[in-house]
Amino acid sequence: MRDPRGARLAHVIVHHSTRLQPGEACLVEAFDLQDGLVLDLVDAIDDAGAIPVVYLRSNAVHRSLLRRATEAQLRVQAEIELHQMRQVQAYVGLRAADNASELSDVPEDRMALYSKIVSHPVHLDYRVNKTRWVVLRYPTPSMAQMASMSTEAFEDFYYRVCTLDYARMSEAMKPLEARMRATDRVHLKGPGTDLRFSIKGIGVVPCEGRRNLPDGECFTAPVRDSVEGMITYNTPSLYLGTTYDQLSFTFEGGRIVRATGNPQAKLDALLQTDEGARYIGEFSLGFNPHILTPMKDTLFDEKIAGSLHFTPGQAYGIADNGNRSQIHWDLVLIQRPEYGGGEVWFDGELVRKDGRFVVPELEGLNPERLAG
Repeated sequence: MRDPRGARLAHVIVHHSTRLQPGEACLVEAFDLQDGLVLDLVDAIDDAGAIPVVYLRSNAVHRSLLRRATEAQLRVQAEIELHQMRQVQAYVGLRAADNASELSDVPEDRMALYSKIVSHPVHLDYRVNKTRWVVLRYPTPSMAQMASMSTEAFEDFYYRVCTLDYARMSEAMKPLEARMRATDRVHLKGPGTDLRFSIKGIGVVPCEGRRNLPDGECFTAPVRDSVEGMITYNTPSLYLGTTYDQLSFTFEGGRIVRATGNPQAKLDALLQTDEGARYIGEFSLGFNPHILTPMKDTLFDEKIAGSLHFTPGQAYGIADNGNRSQIHWDLVLIQRPEYGGGEVWFDGELVRKDGRFVVPELEGLNPERLAG
């Protein structure tokens, strides 16, 4: 029996996130999920007069393919997936992995080859820039476990944050978008963090359910060579099957010149993926009022109220500083008092302190206003 909350979420995805029009095609790519929300999406896409295309995938199969992948194999896969992506106007990515670390033992050179040949051209280059897309998780017991919640409680949380009143959020973030567009110099302060950079002339993108669910961030990118100082992240990151923690980067001329964290060897290898991996491709402020604690899932953690993320790797074309890389690694720093506090300054003015916006026109993004 289907969960009625799935139909509501599918309606949000079709009519708000992807804004499907009659006759358009939408690719639904689902990992480890073949019913539930997939079926709700097929119904909602059909009801909108659009064309559903479904691609069911398995992380266990994905792992087996990657562990012994050859360049020839990956080039065939990339050609097929890119052709498929070019046939659609919208994309919905669903992730429902039973084991979030399923890919942790894929050899690093195989994962790097996959990123270069398949995921970068298909997703970072084409899908991100040429389709209307949204990526979201699907609640599983393993996700509930990472969030330290019961399965039932996590499902309630999941549907609450994914079906938030994103129209209200959209209105509330307009002043932040305008403020960021007018800003030159940014200064981040906090425990182990004293970082300065420019965002002048880089685009600003408000995110209110169009690309991710859950959502709640406003992002840009630093001028590539402008980053100076140090940042220390306080949120664990699960990336390509490996959990990283206690990460700290020192920048000179925009480049990461010193990086420490656990596991150090894998961190060093990741930052050696290419030259762009040592530069930053995104800076974003997060403010979803219902997401307060990390759960080692980027789609949730980067939206934590009172957080920011500062991302090594590829810049998005819609907020482009010219950095190119095979990776895009959203690393999160929470600045609420219970996580050590911190400050965000724009052109010498304090705009957020200890996770709360302190400029009057931005106070609508504080949790009690967004959640109300």
